[in-house]
Amino acid sequence: MKAMLLRGPNTPFELVKVPDPTPGPGEAIARVITCGSGLTIQHAKAGRRKIEFPRIIGHEITAEIVAVGAGVTSLKVGDAVTSYFYLNCGHCRQCYSNLEPLCDHSGGNVGLECDGGYAEYIKLPAHIFIKYPETLDYKGHPAEMGVITDALATPYKVLRRAQIKPGETVAVFGAGGGIGIHQVMMAKWANERVIAVETAPKKFETCRKYGADEVVDARDGHVVEALRDLTKGEGVDVAVDYVCTAATLEAGIQALGRSGRLVILGGAAKPFTVPARDMLTNEQSILGSRYVTRREILDVFDLVSRREIWPLVTDIRPLEQAEALHDCVEKGRVIGRAALRIA
Repeated sequence: MKAMLLRGPNTPFELVKVPDPTPGPGEAIARVITCGSGLTIQHAKAGRRKIEFPRIIGHEITAEIVAVGAGVTSLKVGDAVTSYFYLNCGHCRQCYSNLEPLCDHSGGNVGLECDGGYAEYIKLPAHIFIKYPETLDYKGHPAEMGVITDALATPYKVLRRAQIKPGETVAVFGAGGGIGIHQVMMAKWANERVIAVETAPKKFETCRKYGADEVVDARDGHVVEALRDLTKGEGVDVAVDYVCTAATLEAGIQALGRSGRLVILGGAAKPFTVPARDMLTNEQSILGSRYVTRREILDVFDLVSRREIWPLVTDIRPLEQAEALHDCVEKGRVIGRAALRIA
């Protein structure tokens, strides 16, 4: 099969021919149609996240099952599937409690700790595949369907994790990014007042287009003051940080109002200083949000099926153009999500 192989960090993709995978017991093989291209895997390509090489990256797949191994009863040939990102065991206390991201025996991530979707076929433990409902048009919109498990499901989990209520004010740090813009969309779907915090002027209008009521230009370093002004001194109810530098985390916590919640996402999280007395006096909370559960993915499938919300994919290219596409991702030139077309 054709695949885009990375032989080391910070190296270009190499188009190679590798043997077609065969399923072992409990495994399944899927033919990949599209695979999303986001910062999570770009961090690995660029060497910012350590993984073992050589590696075929990619996890936001739309695919069809072509073979199953011994003992597999949950899938059959022809099933339309995507992939769960975490290689969870499926049978520990956390997995049984619908807390798969906290799996006691996690094997890492699809496309990072095992080969992923930048290839014609992908082999995974059968329980890692997630079947699409018949209500999703995966053939007509494969790239959009493939990114649901990350770009839309992650912001959906944030709504639940922070117990965000209609009418609250939500500030999204990094609002113009691939998941940030979907957080803006999801917060607007939930009837929030949305304030986008962004440093790239070319993304300001995009944030407004997809649901931001106001945009704060973070380049001048006065984010807290701007958020306080926009809330008439009350502060925001929720700050969602997809950037996670010390500066953004501290700005987020300082901009919170009474009973405010800061939600931390992303692998770039850094240590930061917290005003403990203010948090005590105002009963504020800091929450980590680590990927999503399968239940949350299924919930978002329902929302997309009803067209209540729709993934934003603006750049789809053939597999052979993976290097050029990742260059755009690295330089922040992609609005929403990008994807590779493989089949």
